[in-house]
Amino acid sequence: MMIFISINIFIYLKTILKLKKNKKVFKNEETIIFNKRNFGNWMKLTKKERYFLTKQESDSYLNKRRLLLEEIRKEYKKISKRNSKKN
Repeated sequence: MMIFISINIFIYLKTILKLKKNKKVFKNEETIIFNKRNFGNWMKLTKKERYFLTKQESDSYLNKRRLLLEEIRKEYKKISKRNSKKN
């Protein structure tokens, strides 16, 4: 019985340490914006965290640009239709 309890405690501690090592439990999923003032905080992040944040920023920039291009195309179509009706 004691062996079974000690094995369970060992497995439990091992999973907690593994989760703590991956920092998945203790991290919130907010996006952080870095600038010159908090450059030190950026450098304190691990390489994976910095890569992940730059990837998120890149994806959000790509989505914003895609939406803007769609709006520009719609406006251009409207303007070209108006011009074709005049002629």
